[in-house]
Amino acid sequence: MSDHHVYKKVEIVGSSKKSIEDAIENALEECGKSVRNMEWFEVMETRGHIVDGKVGHYQVVMKVGFRIKDS
Repeated sequence: MSDHHVYKKVEIVGSSKKSIEDAIENALEECGKSVRNMEWFEVMETRGHIVDGKVGHYQVVMKVGFRIKDS
């Protein structure tokens, strides 16, 4: 095992009809299917879609940090 770690970040976008928190959870769940060693996330933007004057869905732009294997 190394004494240091190397990380990389990817940008993803999650959405939900329920809430911002659910949009985050949805994005992390899907990202975790192909990205291993995820360790943190940063929400960069929040926005939503308006339908008939109400929130249609929430959207979050996130950066997810993951550790490079064997680092």
